[in-house]
Amino acid sequence: MTRVTRTKESRLATAKTRSRKSRLWLWLILFVTALLGSAWLAWGDGLRKTGGVGSAYAARVACSCRFVAGRSMDDCAKDKLEGMELISLSDDAASKSVTASIPFIASDTASYREGYGCVLQEWKD
Repeated sequence: MTRVTRTKESRLATAKTRSRKSRLWLWLILFVTALLGSAWLAWGDGLRKTGGVGSAYAARVACSCRFVAGRSMDDCAKDKLEGMELISLSDDAASKSVTASIPFIASDTASYREGYGCVLQEWKD
């Protein structure tokens, strides 16, 4: 039987490799934790609910601005309140509707109906 002896250099090389692997795992764990924390903040109930209310409000106000007052979308975008910078507005002239959305969080559409003004479309839970 042959006996394998390890030299001091091979033991140091093995220790360095283990150290690199453990640092890599540590960084991976930290990255995944940060990613999950960010997702929780973005998709948490609080932000999703307030984002939904904000986008619904912006859609209805912009719809009234666009199709009742007859202003341009650029002019209507100036009416957004402070804190609504993330909300983007788009209109559809054919269906007389405006969609307000916060990317990955909420999107709502309000449509102009003769005799009723601008009405939000039904929410889907």
